[in-house]
Amino acid sequence: MSTSDELSSSDTSTFAFFAIIKSCYSLGTKILLAAPTGRAAKRMVETTGHKAVTIHRLLEYSFAKGGFVKNDKKKLNCGLLIIDEASMIDTVLMHHLLKAVPLSAILILVGDVNQLPSVGAGSVLKDIIDSGLIYVAELNEIFRQARESLIIVNAHKINRGIIPELKNSSSKADFYFIEKNDPEKVLDIIVTLVKERIPKKFGFDPLRDIQVLTPMHNGVVGSRNLNIKLQEALNLSKISVNYGQNSFRINDKVMQIKNNYDKNVFNGDLGHIDAICHEKSEIVINFEGILVSYEFSELDEIVLAYAASIHKSQGSEYSVVIIPLVLQHYILLQKNLIYTGVTRGKKLVIIVGSKKALIIGIKNNKIATRCTYLKNRLQES
Repeated sequence: MSTSDELSSSDTSTFAFFAIIKSCYSLGTKILLAAPTGRAAKRMVETTGHKAVTIHRLLEYSFAKGGFVKNDKKKLNCGLLIIDEASMIDTVLMHHLLKAVPLSAILILVGDVNQLPSVGAGSVLKDIIDSGLIYVAELNEIFRQARESLIIVNAHKINRGIIPELKNSSSKADFYFIEKNDPEKVLDIIVTLVKERIPKKFGFDPLRDIQVLTPMHNGVVGSRNLNIKLQEALNLSKISVNYGQNSFRINDKVMQIKNNYDKNVFNGDLGHIDAICHEKSEIVINFEGILVSYEFSELDEIVLAYAASIHKSQGSEYSVVIIPLVLQHYILLQKNLIYTGVTRGKKLVIIVGSKKALIIGIKNNKIATRCTYLKNRLQES
């Protein structure tokens, strides 16, 4: 059973989760919830109040055994399994997941095939839907209260290849476009927005509420340079440690970029550096109230996160999202990338850059061909 969620509002997704879980609970069904990333799993917990874990943790990945404990011989104990952000699951992970699902269980996949595809090989969710053999419920109605949000309205337009509403005069608007063609000016505006204009006008915290999402790592408004400039603007701490090309300071916003089951932190988790101790050669990072220690030699697992790539943002949501779009990003300007970035914002989305770059991206629906055979095999069977 598959559910394709074409940017329904958060309220719609929440209602769907609650309705399904409540119904199954009343029947005494054992329910499991999971998602590809730690961030996405935490969102499921916040949405449903029900325990949720990463797929790797669900299948009990063991370094000692070099694989998953849960498999076709030792199945999961459940009558219902709900997987969120299913578009992020690649072929290999889906193979291991399905092996561990009991034949008597119901599997519900919740995902958005219009977002960026999985990092790993395959186009699993799209192939399953395109096979025509699986029941699909598509949530694509914008409810009355959601129509008041330009984030939702414009995301739907972007998804249909239509240029979004870029001009608005409302002081309560939640979607803005600031046109600048020079990447250096785009950079300056983003720094000013994060440091001054957004906190002053909307009251959001620069470190905890605002996330800059960019198509690329390199360039003037790539994630590397943006992180350097935003660190300089937002963090004046003199206590720091250098690791490779990175300089980490107390209070820095950082992101975990590897799953670390020993520390119980996962790829995409955001935190803030609480302490740096040169005597012990360690730093302490606060991940939403949980303190985690890292030796200096482990700092390859984290990066500055004032800005991050749109690819890294999948499975996450942020109160405020700022997206730079310039012609330097030409090679990556695609509709699904812009759509993914916009749909990460919950309360405010601001695009800064070239209108030409925005139009090119929205009109570019050519996604790199993925040579898969899953749809055909499903149809043949």
